[in-house]
Amino acid sequence: MSEADAIERVDEPGTVDSLAADLRALGVAAGDTLLVHSSLSSLGWVAGGPQAVVDALRTVLTDDGTLVMPTHTGQYTDPSAWENPPVPDDWVEVIGESMPPFRPDVTPTRGMGAVPECFRNYPGVVRSEHPTVSFAAWGAAAEEIVTGHELDYGLGDGSPLARVYGRGGDVLLLGVGHGNNTSLHLAEHRADFEKERTTERAPLLRDGERVVVEYDDIEVETDDFEEVGEAFERAVGATEGAVAAATLLDQPALVDFAEDWFESNR
Repeated sequence: MSEADAIERVDEPGTVDSLAADLRALGVAAGDTLLVHSSLSSLGWVAGGPQAVVDALRTVLTDDGTLVMPTHTGQYTDPSAWENPPVPDDWVEVIGESMPPFRPDVTPTRGMGAVPECFRNYPGVVRSEHPTVSFAAWGAAAEEIVTGHELDYGLGDGSPLARVYGRGGDVLLLGVGHGNNTSLHLAEHRADFEKERTTERAPLLRDGERVVVEYDDIEVETDDFEEVGEAFERAVGATEGAVAAATLLDQPALVDFAEDWFESNR
């Protein structure tokens, strides 16, 4: 969406104050643990762009709360499987051998949107060390949530998703649907159904040296995420707001519901 299109979509610009008011009306409160998935373009034109969104979220949560966002890096997946875009076969080995090591402080996100990319650079934000599915966090429990993110099954019980679950956190879908809802991957890992296993490789920086690590995972799917999310909202409920078609969900309730749903439907 162009900037001109964003202006046309709204009667007045979004601001830190207006976004903060909308978030409070939705039910976000000081001291909450909040996992956010967002689309800046869905907000229309915002004075300050992604910075204003991050500032509004931090203002509402206060220092007593914790803000979490996925900062995934798909550029560290197997290049032979890339589709957006695919690369020539004779590039795969070169990419694998020459990719700079993942570094939480500097490696940019890929395909996550402007808000998480802005957020990861904020003072006081800490980021987990998983090379493909890292999360960034700010606030009272930031270190607790991202420290020790396990390499194996990076969206499972050794992940920041599980730490948000343990804190009784919420999920905020800000202008995006359940197809972007990473908490459903936690349910996917926990659910008892037959899964394909895979071994991945990625370069990390350890003791100043580039090392390639191997880790185990499952083949995740998202094709039915919208269906399970809609089923949860019908059965359990969610809070919806005017800002960017925002949806606020109880994350543990969502994960528990989705775990059962996957066992029955996959």
